[in-house]
Amino acid sequence: MERLTLPPGGAAAVDEYLEYRRIVGEDDGGKLFTPEEYEEYKRKVLPMRLQNRLFVSWQSPTGMDCKLVGPETLCFCTHRYKQHQTDFETVPQQRPIRLPCRVTGCQCRAYLFVPLNGAQPIRCRCKHFADQHSAAPGFMCNACSKCSGFHSCFTCACGQPAYAHDTVVETKQERLAQGKPVGRDVPYAAMGGLTGFSSLAEGYMRLDDSGIGAPSAEFLDSPVTATDHPFLKAFQASSSSSPETLTDVGTSSQVSSLKRPEEDDMSFFERRYQERVSLLGNLLILSIYL
Repeated sequence: MERLTLPPGGAAAVDEYLEYRRIVGEDDGGKLFTPEEYEEYKRKVLPMRLQNRLFVSWQSPTGMDCKLVGPETLCFCTHRYKQHQTDFETVPQQRPIRLPCRVTGCQCRAYLFVPLNGAQPIRCRCKHFADQHSAAPGFMCNACSKCSGFHSCFTCACGQPAYAHDTVVETKQERLAQGKPVGRDVPYAAMGGLTGFSSLAEGYMRLDDSGIGAPSAEFLDSPVTATDHPFLKAFQASSSSSPETLTDVGTSSQVSSLKRPEEDDMSFFERRYQERVSLLGNLLILSIYL
């Protein structure tokens, strides 16, 4: 196996390049900026990017962000989100906000997320894949003449069909007004809806605030209510039917909720979060076999 070695200071140079690529994205046209051009680019673009960031998500009919779009997320036109227009000096007033593709010759006029079925594109009702359709408005099929436009019955993990979802582009203020997480302001290009590592998970699996911070102790210790996840409510119902089980679960929960002497705050939050994730995973497995 070939081993790569870096000269002294090489690791720092790699980190600087990765930082450059996250900030500049596709804006250099494949040719690295000079140091002067790079500084001028940051002076011009970063204030605009921090102030006018757009959050892109694939939402279910209930308003849940089933998929949060990031720089590498593919569009219906098969190009990535970072290859679309994502920076604006002034946020457009019209709704929906359209993010056209910047690849030469592409007919895509607005970013449109399409889920994958495993590693493959989903199929239209005409039986052809999404990438066999035109990216031009109307999304007509290139492989048959009977298709009236792309329409897929593929079912999302939330239980709703793909055609019932919408690709939504929002400002920071619009998301805050809905009580949705916006994370921290970052200078990187085409971040879309990503605000933390949990943003990569499916919508129904995200249990924290997607990058806005670690869950509070009050959240982790809060009782299950009617607004909580169905699996948590199902677990509560099954536990309440058995006094012995309820006692065991209650005792275990009380012990688990105590902070251990060797734990710092972040370790405690992480352990409690992983316990809830494990609980939901076990309940999901049980629901499959019941």
